[in-house]
Amino acid sequence: MRLEVSVKPKASRQKIEETGCNRYTVWVHEPPIDNKANLAVIKLLATHFKVPKSAVSLVKGSKGKKKIFEIN
Repeated sequence: MRLEVSVKPKASRQKIEETGCNRYTVWVHEPPIDNKANLAVIKLLATHFKVPKSAVSLVKGSKGKKKIFEIN
């Protein structure tokens, strides 16, 4: 399954909100430095969908706020 994710780094709290069909907004504490925010999003998505972190991969948008993740 592919997900379109809008990431909000350096947020005061971490949460996931569904904004449409396979579209989510994710807030994470980590800053967008050294891939920290991406790793935090992967961890949150894995927890939300109850899959291991290894099943979540970043397909597109590693440096932008709009990203596409794939869950196997």
